Amino acid sequence: MSARIHLPSGLVTFMFTDIEGSTRLAQMLGPGYRPVLSEHRRLLRATLAASDGTELFTEGDSFFVAFADASSALDASLAAQRALNNHEWPTPEATPRVRMGLHTGQAEPRDGEYASAEVHRAARIAAAAHGGQVLCSGATARHAAPLPPGASLLDLGLHRLRGFDDRERLFQLVAPGLERQFPRPRTADAIPHNLPTQVTSFVGRKAEREELDQLIDAHRLVTVVGAGGAGKTRLAVELAGGVVESYPDGVWFVDIATVTDPGLVAFAVAAVLGLRPEPGRPMLETLVEFAASRRMLVVLDTCDAQPAACAEVISRLLAGGSGVRVLATSRESLGLPGEVIWRIPPLSVDPAPGGGPSEAVTLLLDRTAAARGGRRSGPAESADLQRVVTRLDGLPLAIELAAARLRVLSASQLAERLDDVLGALDAGRDDVEPAPVPARGWVANQQDTVDLAAAARGVAPPVGVRAVQRSATQRHVTMQATVTWSYRTLGPRAARLLRWLAVFSGPVDLATVEWLLNDDPLDPLSVLVDKSMIQAEPNVSGSTYRMLDPIRAYAARRLVDAGEEQTARDRHVAWSLHALQRAYLGPDDRPVTLSLYALDPLADELRAALHWTVTGGSARQGLQLASGLDEWWRERGLAREGRLWLFRLYGRIAETGEQIPEAELAAAYHMHSQHAGADGEFAEELRFSQRAESAARQAGDAGLLIRVLAGRAAPLIDMGRFAEAERVCREVIAEAETEGVAGEALLAVYSLAELFWRRGSLDEAAELLGAARPVEAGRPTERGKRSVDMLLGMVALARGDLVAAHDHLVVALRSRMSYGYLARACDTVNAIAVRCAGGGDPRSAARLFGAAQLTRSAMRCTPGTFGAYWLQEQASLRNLMGDTAFDTAYAAGAELTLEEAAAVALEVDHPDLAAGSIRFSHVETPAQRPRPRESVDAPREVEH
Repeated sequence: MSARIHLPSGLVTFMFTDIEGSTRLAQMLGPGYRPVLSEHRRLLRATLAASDGTELFTEGDSFFVAFADASSALDASLAAQRALNNHEWPTPEATPRVRMGLHTGQAEPRDGEYASAEVHRAARIAAAAHGGQVLCSGATARHAAPLPPGASLLDLGLHRLRGFDDRERLFQLVAPGLERQFPRPRTADAIPHNLPTQVTSFVGRKAEREELDQLIDAHRLVTVVGAGGAGKTRLAVELAGGVVESYPDGVWFVDIATVTDPGLVAFAVAAVLGLRPEPGRPMLETLVEFAASRRMLVVLDTCDAQPAACAEVISRLLAGGSGVRVLATSRESLGLPGEVIWRIPPLSVDPAPGGGPSEAVTLLLDRTAAARGGRRSGPAESADLQRVVTRLDGLPLAIELAAARLRVLSASQLAERLDDVLGALDAGRDDVEPAPVPARGWVANQQDTVDLAAAARGVAPPVGVRAVQRSATQRHVTMQATVTWSYRTLGPRAARLLRWLAVFSGPVDLATVEWLLNDDPLDPLSVLVDKSMIQAEPNVSGSTYRMLDPIRAYAARRLVDAGEEQTARDRHVAWSLHALQRAYLGPDDRPVTLSLYALDPLADELRAALHWTVTGGSARQGLQLASGLDEWWRERGLAREGRLWLFRLYGRIAETGEQIPEAELAAAYHMHSQHAGADGEFAEELRFSQRAESAARQAGDAGLLIRVLAGRAAPLIDMGRFAEAERVCREVIAEAETEGVAGEALLAVYSLAELFWRRGSLDEAAELLGAARPVEAGRPTERGKRSVDMLLGMVALARGDLVAAHDHLVVALRSRMSYGYLARACDTVNAIAVRCAGGGDPRSAARLFGAAQLTRSAMRCTPGTFGAYWLQEQASLRNLMGDTAFDTAYAAGAELTLEEAAAVALEVDHPDLAAGSIRFSHVETPAQRPRPRESVDAPREVEH
């Protein structure tokens, strides 16, 4: 700067200006921006020339000017804004919106510039202004006398300028020709909001927050819908806290749960915004006018408390101004045009990517640590904590309440108590009362709100009314209170459907609901979905409907209270039997090959039905359910569970005296014997086999008796009584042929073939099995197991015929995996491991042995008939490979799932593809290959 320019000193008023959004304007105008910028500079300089202002610095679109007089500075600012406003710009969009900031303070120029904090303060004031606005500091306001004609200064209050610790009172220049309405200044103050301060950390929900944030950015009304206790309020507050800076006029939280009259919803919103009623004018009109020119987010929480009134207020707010957005939470949608309904899911109970704890477990860990005085749960509790959150369906409120219980219970104790969810979580909380309010002048607030009209007059509502009003804020103190809040809004049909659906343990489809009610359930079902009492889960085959466990527990209590439990649960048992029957039949109602995979999704429902049959229903129906689950229990490693259900059913029969036909008792005892053998209880196995024989003889059913006797060899083999077992098998097979029920003796055929294999009578075994193949193929419950092929494969291995062994074992494994016979599939994987060892692939053999053992251990299966043989082959393989190589390959196999192991086994090359194939060279005689050991002490699992 030239030294000839005079710079004022002493009390100096500094003015900064720039174009708001200049970068965006330059991008929009392109080459047309330079003429606009030049004209903007010309107008400002012409104004400055008429005042005593000294231009110190100009860069781009900004000016820095010093004045010796504050009044002259305001005159120049006003004149400049008017000149800019009155100028004819190329287009309205090309009009530069200039913001100006002034501050007065002591300053002395040195070397043609000012080195003073007062300059920086003026710059910060300009940065706080909006385009077209003139702001000045309190110092400038004090020294700016007289003001320009018709002008005044509007006090905008105290603000914290960026970079300054103290607060500066800012004033806006108001005069004819200038805009008056602007958002609040852009200062370092927190954007205005009244979001509740959270005392606990927010856990998880990253994906949900991102999705919801995008929805709020794209839509003006978003409603977060979900069941009570799903975390709607907490997520909405957390999300709103993250977008505060995007709303210059604030983010405002209104708790509708505290409003007891629909007419007071508008008053509640207005009270949060600091508005007072105007005489003779509806509060809603005042509210809409206030919000019309503002850019703000209104968070309306618990709109389901006053849905119609909330819908009206929201509709008017959105129609009144484009800058208003609404984030609502509710248990049901508001039904407004343009409303985006976002259903909040429960917290994930699945482990996080990378193996970390799930969101639900993370929340429980955090809250448990707080409940236990900062002591975090140890690794020993991890499995039980996972059980807890899974049982609670990841519902945040239920998890919070569970954490409180962990002050006095271990995680395992709590998990055991969650069969009664409400009792476990709500114990000791039934009589929660709000603290009494001292006798003093009453002031309305978000914790104790209601009669806003009375509050405006300073009058407290009656004590009884206030107690009811305060109880709204206690709706999340217990799970029961939370669900009751929604249940009371249901009509009779919807309430009845909710109660009856409590008998189901998992998701149901529309046909099941129709079957349960014997009526069209669409209307009440829609109500329950809309009110978030049940969750609709669309899929390609049609929607299913799921009830969260805490809601189910509540509905079950209501079912008992309504005197409907017996009818509803008997209906559920009937449905379970029907569903079980359908699993055994094809579309044409004819028997099909049994697939145990069809029972997997039914298992929990069948267990729920079984529970009713042993506590309040028919034990006979319970035996029918158990019969349908017989194979499934054993093939899933759950033989012990099957035994326990049967013992409970026997107890129920003794308790009620219910008459069970002898044939059904015989079938149950026979099933029990097989389960006991699979569970390693051989004395029990023989005892129930004998009971089954006695009952079958009394029933007089020849086929049933043969089937029962065919299973007698199993406990005898398990107990090492091989000769007796062989005699029994031969007698049963002969008698079955005489009676014309050869198919019922299949178990005896399989057992006899195993005995032949065990002692090396391989030709006899092969002949016996060859004759049994068509019998097996004709029985839908047997052919999926491919027991004949499995045993023929074992015979071929003993003969050293790898080609035949491969062919039979691949067929058996593919069938067993296809139809869900997983325990048997483990044996077949072991057999293919032996085939690999014999074919010169020891590493694959060791891997398959490791994979099969892992699965059997996970399912707690006993070693079975071939257990000793597998160990013998593994020992030979270890000797061949060496300990290190064997252990490495075995451990690699233990990393595989059964499905992966089966895939590996099925990919083993056929022996015909190998050089020097046995089929084209020679076959080892039995004498050349070690025979299976005669003595097998290991417990067996029924293999067929």
